[in-house]
Amino acid sequence: MKKRVISAIIALIIVVPLIILGGIPYYVGVGLLSIIGYYEITQVYAKEKEIPLNVRIISMSTYLCLIASSIREYSFVLDHRFIILNILACMLPLIVYDKSKYDSDDALKLLSTTLLLSIAFNFMIIIRNISLYYLLYVLMITIMSDTFAHFVGTMIGKKKLCPKISPNKTVEGFIGGVFFGTFLGSVLFLTVISTTANVFLVIVISLILSIISELGDLVFSAIKRKYGVKDYGNIMPGHGGVLDRLDSFIFAILAFSYLVSFF
Repeated sequence: MKKRVISAIIALIIVVPLIILGGIPYYVGVGLLSIIGYYEITQVYAKEKEIPLNVRIISMSTYLCLIASSIREYSFVLDHRFIILNILACMLPLIVYDKSKYDSDDALKLLSTTLLLSIAFNFMIIIRNISLYYLLYVLMITIMSDTFAHFVGTMIGKKKLCPKISPNKTVEGFIGGVFFGTFLGSVLFLTVISTTANVFLVIVISLILSIISELGDLVFSAIKRKYGVKDYGNIMPGHGGVLDRLDSFIFAILAFSYLVSFF
């Protein structure tokens, strides 16, 4: 427990100033996290079969280009040129490597992963460009949903939510996390971001983001379960790797980006 607390404090000391400052320091921070996240997921895949180094280097290069393309963006748009490059980087090696080293399953697995992560990290930059408060809003929902899901589940949780994926998660914890994530996220939005916003709409959006964030955690847990690993990494002692900490946030970012496109 002590190790978890110390790691969390150190992470906050590093991350909070970068979020507040925005601009180049924030872009660099997101870039570093994206590189670590890419490394973590490919190391997990290596538990089954290692992806050739050349393929990893080329696909990561196109992956970073897609993330960096959002540095000056203030709307949710993706540069199709880098998406195409990423597709080519993952798929074309199929004609070079023997299937024992790199087959269609490997290519599609790498492609889906790099697109998921690059789009999410891309939108992390765009949301911060648009508004610091929007980023804090999504973070608030994600952190509170995760925190209270753990707290409520530990205190009163009995019915398992997805025992084959995450044995410790409970239905009670899920409901508690969604309730508090929705409530606290809505309060933040209505008191700090916009006091004139439609209350019902804010609550609905907060509810959706909270649910998606918790489901995102389960998705990343399912990947870990398939490859038999406990954590994606150990960069944060007691917490795991970057993807262990950002799994819920990644899906919440994608959901927020989707929802705001309608307004």
